Amino acid sequence: MPPRARSAWFRTLGQLLLILAAAAVAGLLIGQPWPTVTLAALGVVAWHYWRLRRVLIRLTARQRLTPPLGEGIWNELDRLLHRSQAEMRGRKRRLIEMLRAYRAAAAALPDAIVVVERNSQRIQWFNEAANGLLGLRYPRDIGGSLSQKLQPLQLAHWLAAGRNAEPLEASSPWNPAATLSLRLIPYSENLWLLVARDVSRLLQLEQMRRDFVANVSHELRTPLTVVHGYLDMLDPSEHPDWAPMLAEMQRQSQRMTQLVEDLLMLSRLESQDSLPAEETVVMSSMLSTLKREAMALSQGRHEIAMEDLAGVDLWGSNKELHSAFSNLVSNAIRYTPAGGSIRIRFRPEHQGMGRGVVLEVIDSGYGIPAAHLPRITERFYRVSTSRSRESGGTGLGLSIVKHVLNLHQARLEIVSEVGRGSTFACHFGSDRVRSRDAYLDNLSEALP
Repeated sequence: MPPRARSAWFRTLGQLLLILAAAAVAGLLIGQPWPTVTLAALGVVAWHYWRLRRVLIRLTARQRLTPPLGEGIWNELDRLLHRSQAEMRGRKRRLIEMLRAYRAAAAALPDAIVVVERNSQRIQWFNEAANGLLGLRYPRDIGGSLSQKLQPLQLAHWLAAGRNAEPLEASSPWNPAATLSLRLIPYSENLWLLVARDVSRLLQLEQMRRDFVANVSHELRTPLTVVHGYLDMLDPSEHPDWAPMLAEMQRQSQRMTQLVEDLLMLSRLESQDSLPAEETVVMSSMLSTLKREAMALSQGRHEIAMEDLAGVDLWGSNKELHSAFSNLVSNAIRYTPAGGSIRIRFRPEHQGMGRGVVLEVIDSGYGIPAAHLPRITERFYRVSTSRSRESGGTGLGLSIVKHVLNLHQARLEIVSEVGRGSTFACHFGSDRVRSRDAYLDNLSEALP
């Protein structure tokens, strides 16, 4: 108990004892001590009830009443109540100001913000941008079902995913030229935040970039073919002085041709949402081809090993998967010093209730610093520019690998340590696995 409250308590208790003592003395003087003390006690109780009534009035009144002056316990209680009410009003005022600031900030955002009740999926609040992007109107749509108000977008299944809902891109039914990106963010146990953004401009710029790269690459193919053809016609033996220059020109023209081919392939992969044709990819034949290509590229400078531990095939595009795997193998050979080892391993992988497979390319090369791993699959991103140029790489191989695996609903995992080599693992789900026995049975049935 604070000193001031303790002092008020003892003061009030002393006053009570003083009143009772005075009543007892007066009662003795008149010969009626007990009735006099009883009346005095009843008077004290009545006075305390009257002060209690004043406290209740102060608590229920919506007015700012100044506490009375005094040193008693009831005056101290009035003072504490007055201070608590003032602090509560101050906190309420600050909270209201913060709420107004947050609402003003949300209202000023160019993205549509909708607060949704989790269980009923009813709209609790939305900002002004939701009027134009989502077609919501205030106050008509407050309290309405979000899936019904945005009925043209068919969001029922997407909202049912809740926390696991992936960002959704869909054409706006209110503006056919606009594309909306929707994200569902759970920010409390009972409320969700729906964020809708117009990404039409970004998609247009991305498409313009893809078209530009594809068109430039296509236009470069013809002049490069002409230059390469004329270089083939020049015999270094007829012009010994030109031999080093012709060899360098041949090497650079071939590198440029490979760069153009990789750009065209990457542009084609980026423009695809799914694989045009799928088939059973015979992995025994694929692994043999990869080993043969690795040995040809290595020219005996590395130790090449191949392991087929899965004993299954894949379902997908044989051409695209060969391109991805071949890029990983050629990168391993390029960035592994002579005398190193490259191992190609195809093994099973258990994923929960399913059974996937992994194709790993393991090398003992230079390794990749951890700071470069998040960006290693970006186009033209190089860990070492000088080493990449010496090896003849285009800087597009891993980007092609990533896009091919995305089309196969697979993922690329990279584990590397400087000086100890790298492991590039392609993880395929169980839906991409095909039994070799089933493939042989189908093949025998197809043969006459």
